[in-house]
Amino acid sequence: MIDIQHHGATNGVTGSCHQLNVGSAAVLIDCGLFQGNDQSLGADANSLTIDFPIDDIRALIVTHVHIDHVGRIPYLLSAGFDGPIICSEPSAIMLPEILEDALKIGFTRDRSLIERVLGLIRSRIVPLPYEQWHSVFDESDGSLQVRLQRAGHILGSAYVECDARIGGTQERVVFSGDLGAPHAPLLPEPQSPEKADRLVIESTYGDRDHEDRETRRYRLKAVLEHALEDGGTVLVPAFSIGRTQELLYEIESLIAEFGDTPVSDPKLTWNDLEIVVDSPLAAEFTRIYDRLRPFWDDEATELVRDGRHPLSFEQLTVIGDHRDHLEAVDYLARTNRPCVVLAGSGMCAGGRVVNYLKTMLGDSRNDVLFVGYQAAGTPGRDILTYGPQGGWVELDGERYEIRAQVHKVGGYSAHAGQSDLIRFVEGIAQAPSEIRIVHGDPGAKRALKYRFHDLGHTGIMIP
Repeated sequence: MIDIQHHGATNGVTGSCHQLNVGSAAVLIDCGLFQGNDQSLGADANSLTIDFPIDDIRALIVTHVHIDHVGRIPYLLSAGFDGPIICSEPSAIMLPEILEDALKIGFTRDRSLIERVLGLIRSRIVPLPYEQWHSVFDESDGSLQVRLQRAGHILGSAYVECDARIGGTQERVVFSGDLGAPHAPLLPEPQSPEKADRLVIESTYGDRDHEDRETRRYRLKAVLEHALEDGGTVLVPAFSIGRTQELLYEIESLIAEFGDTPVSDPKLTWNDLEIVVDSPLAAEFTRIYDRLRPFWDDEATELVRDGRHPLSFEQLTVIGDHRDHLEAVDYLARTNRPCVVLAGSGMCAGGRVVNYLKTMLGDSRNDVLFVGYQAAGTPGRDILTYGPQGGWVELDGERYEIRAQVHKVGGYSAHAGQSDLIRFVEGIAQAPSEIRIVHGDPGAKRALKYRFHDLGHTGIMIP
């Protein structure tokens, strides 16, 4: 029997973890953390229990290294999982880095224990080139081969094609992971699979489309000009992988285009705008992105050939040391220095962005710019919801008034919009007989289901 089970991303957008059973053996697709109010039967943001049996799990296949897809891997190992961790070549480089950060924050501060866990993880990683079939297992009652294809979400992201066989029965099961939006900076857009008998697809933005690239770039420009005009700080809560690098790419392009253009009185130009990445993890992944230029798209590669440095430019400052971070928060709060700060976490649930928010939310000179999804129950969602009304948000148990301007530019989400998801499915030559919609809020999943029905698809399920 070829069967699919879901251990996460069915009640919200986080905690992605899906199981493909082929006879008596199985594989997991991702094993991620829950955030906000998301949960599964026995696990949530506060309990990272592996709440399902793992005896039959032969391998873990990682679609990409965002924490809501890989954050429970240490707990999976602790539960006794001893199989390979299969992922793309860029993900193989980044996975230990992101898990080291997760271990330090949520698991232990014991350096020797962290190194032992990371050593174990590195020994299990099997880097798989894109577009290459790999045999996971071949047993008497079933076999499985997998192939990774570019998903365009973050560097190294993939959707997973699974060729499962039991006796004379063969099925192609495809797990989308997180799909990227077309025309995103740096990465090629995903192409539809050639075949999918069954498809498990994300639906983060299943109920809406993003702004096109020209529109979102104009809106980003307007927000940054506001900082130049009144000497405020634009605070961007951004995930360390993907979103940070794409924003740097776009900001560099604006500075390159408008560098000497006056924006304010006294005359400040775009060249006077300082960009700060205040996150050791984001800085490390920006360096990794820069090293992995062979995986960039043609546009970004052309910029490098022309002598541009979209991830390392003159106005960019990187803050690593915690003392330097605290000094930067204090300095920006006291001065009228126009600045853009990119800091994690992306949903404001922790990390250095919280110190900036505590200090800057009460000043109308400042702006908070959201460029990614904000899960229900996170401070980011509360700021986005109540900030425009002059409300408050709770951070570390205290209420903070929101007087800063709050913006959302959806086009910079690393996720595909509804039309992109539809195009991905419509591009499959023969429509899947079953489509399972996961990784979305209830409304987004329902909206995507109705669109699939309108287009004549059947077998639509919301697990």
